[in-house]
Amino acid sequence: MESLAPNPEVRLEVSRCFRTLATSTDAKDLVATLQTLHCYLDEGPESRTDPVQRAEFRRAHYTPALRLLGGGGIRADWPAGLTPAQQAELWDGLFLKGPPEQALLVLMEAMGEQRAGANLDRFVAITEKFLRSGRLADLLWSRCLETGPSDSPQLRETLLGRIAALPDVTANRLHLRNKALFLPQQYYPLLATEMLAALERTCQSLRDGTDCSLTFVAQTLGKVCIQGHSGLVLAVLAPRLSVFTRSDMVWQRVCWKLLQNVPQRWMESVLTGLVQAVSGPDALGRIIGNLVLTNKKAQFVITHKLLLLQYKYETGVLRIVLGYLAADRERRPLLIQVLRSVLQAWANPSAVKHTPLDQQLYVSKALLLSVSLLKDSELQELRSELLQCLLGGMQSHLDSGVVRVRRMGMVVGECLSARMDLNKTKLKFEYEQDEETLELLCLMMSLLVSTIKSPLDDELTPYDMSGDQETSTASPPRYLRDCLETLVSSEDPSRVELSLRVAEGLVRRNIFAAREVSVQLTKVLLHMEDKYSISGFLSLRQATMVALTVTDSISVTQYLTTEFYSLNYSLRQRLDILEVLTLAAQELSKPIAETRNPPMGVSGAPESTPYPGDNPVHWREVVQKRIDSKTKRLRKGATQPPATATPNRYAPVAGHFFFPLLSNYDKPQVTFDLLGGDHLVLGRLIHSLGLLMHLAVNAPVILSLLLSYNLLVDLSDQLFETRTWLADVAEEDPDADCRSLAIQSLVLLDKSLKKQLRDQQALTSES
Repeated sequence: MESLAPNPEVRLEVSRCFRTLATSTDAKDLVATLQTLHCYLDEGPESRTDPVQRAEFRRAHYTPALRLLGGGGIRADWPAGLTPAQQAELWDGLFLKGPPEQALLVLMEAMGEQRAGANLDRFVAITEKFLRSGRLADLLWSRCLETGPSDSPQLRETLLGRIAALPDVTANRLHLRNKALFLPQQYYPLLATEMLAALERTCQSLRDGTDCSLTFVAQTLGKVCIQGHSGLVLAVLAPRLSVFTRSDMVWQRVCWKLLQNVPQRWMESVLTGLVQAVSGPDALGRIIGNLVLTNKKAQFVITHKLLLLQYKYETGVLRIVLGYLAADRERRPLLIQVLRSVLQAWANPSAVKHTPLDQQLYVSKALLLSVSLLKDSELQELRSELLQCLLGGMQSHLDSGVVRVRRMGMVVGECLSARMDLNKTKLKFEYEQDEETLELLCLMMSLLVSTIKSPLDDELTPYDMSGDQETSTASPPRYLRDCLETLVSSEDPSRVELSLRVAEGLVRRNIFAAREVSVQLTKVLLHMEDKYSISGFLSLRQATMVALTVTDSISVTQYLTTEFYSLNYSLRQRLDILEVLTLAAQELSKPIAETRNPPMGVSGAPESTPYPGDNPVHWREVVQKRIDSKTKRLRKGATQPPATATPNRYAPVAGHFFFPLLSNYDKPQVTFDLLGGDHLVLGRLIHSLGLLMHLAVNAPVILSLLLSYNLLVDLSDQLFETRTWLADVAEEDPDADCRSLAIQSLVLLDKSLKKQLRDQQALTSES
């Protein structure tokens, strides 16, 4: 407890150092001051400070010292007075020697506050040194040594956020000048390596009899996985943990405790990433142990969500999950539970009719794998239940009008009947075998390769397929609702890309169908992200949204203009809304092309070619051309007649584009303030409003507004003068009848003024 008490000697010495750094211009004084601060970080036998002083400095003065070096109160050019060696040893060393969590927070804070220049480059270089020198491992290990709460939850959350989102912070600050180490492809594997180093220290500490806590490391793992980086992190962690846990029980205990401490809200992302990263069910069992028996969230993910709700995973993931449940005696009851759930899902007539084919194939694979893992005694106990569901499921599949569904039912029926050995008879159907049926058949076999590989293959020379290109088997949707369903629910990149490429054409060709789903499809496109790196994604999405706005202008513009001022939208999405509205307005403002069919019975060409002299205008044109060629003009006027006014589709709906965008610009939201920090969007909004007004220059709504405005301006003086006179008469005239008439006239005048304002507002809202 002595180390927690304030130490006046340390406080006075540190204050003196701070004053010197803030005011001195002498390089010798700066060097001596930095060396004094370093004394509080040196722990060797030659250190001039005792442990109590060092603990006091780390606790109360280290962060202020780093913030002072970060530019808070000292001149920006004073490090230039130090040699490069002195800067690396004294200035950079202060960030690399002290408590790593404090140093990381100050570095992130300084990078966010510094402007582009030498100071920002210096902090970027120090952050690189911080990461390359293993300070992240030191940070995680220091948290492992804290077996009790030592800081506030807010500080812990801030530190977790900085560690997990460091690539995002640096990318937003440095843009094109970002360093390669800060990119996700390098940072997250490095973070995984540092986590392994911290776990290795934990194992050694446990062997030495020292208690440790894995809470912070588990929270870091969960935070990184929930942000979508589980693949990069677990690709490094899973193979190493699989090797370490083969023969070391301490490593197994550490891994089990690590997974147990992952917060519930992040458990799903960790487990889904882990089952895809491990090599087999044995490795998964060694890493997570019996987590499914003690953690309800983990049990739900492993036994239900990965098998019945999600169907995007490869067959290998199913083998790992089901093999993990079957590998341990205590977990086998969950395998029986999974088999019953999968069997009911496969045999459900409603599911056969309404679930996607890919999901039905996924459930069929899970069913066959579950049955193949049953022991004979377990199979006998479930025999009647399996037979009942088999008969009902077979009937539902065979009654389907989809060939793939019937074929899946036949294959599963054959495999289940063979596994149950029904009266020594096996079901046998005639169907065309393809890749899908062969895979289903092989799931019941112990040797997958031997069932699909011919003996002659080993004797033949392999064919060179290096130049082959993968061809997509998916076909583009022909109906707009199918396109919408694919964009909403499909996880197949090729199907999503095909749907996005044909969406605009489907909207423009099927106007009535587009109007039925216009708002829903616009909502999907507005929130859609390029998670499959589709070529031309932004232009395809924008073109489809423009087509929807042109096709169903009122409904879509009402949705877009309302969402522009809604909460929880990024600036990019709001700018997308403005671009879609302006492009749609430009398309709608084009003149309507009038095509007239020629009358029936009239030939397109004359019966005979007239003689040139028969045309009375012909000789006049020749003479006029000769006069024009010999006449010199200093200035030539307009030679073409003025353009004739033509109708367009924008004029009737111009108000729906313009007025809602103008309604809430001065009302700041929680996450959106046009007149504050989001002034970039304000400038784009003004430009868009100007363009919308320009395109509607001759629209009736614009003419009506200008006329109402001019009338109010021209008659405002007379109206207010009349109202003032009536008010004086109503209050001061000695005649009671005059006062009564004045009051009645005043009421009528106020009503007429209010009615005129309401009519103008109604005209505005209707427009």
